[in-house]
Amino acid sequence: MQERKRLEDIIKELPEDLRKELEDFARFLWEKRRKKIKEKPKFDWAGALSDFADKFTSVELQHKISDWRIDEK
Repeated sequence: MQERKRLEDIIKELPEDLRKELEDFARFLWEKRRKKIKEKPKFDWAGALSDFADKFTSVELQHKISDWRIDEK
């Protein structure tokens, strides 16, 4: 039975161009995984519109926010 080669040994046997390609692919996988790991939401925005609570209902406030977004464009 043939012994399995270690990854490092396999990489050492590759020609330089394939090692570069492998490095690029490894970086791609690393970046892809890093993007999936996200921080937990902070919710530091919660309560930011509390000043408007006595002026608007929640539905009116939704419409007002929509208007503000449109005006920004």
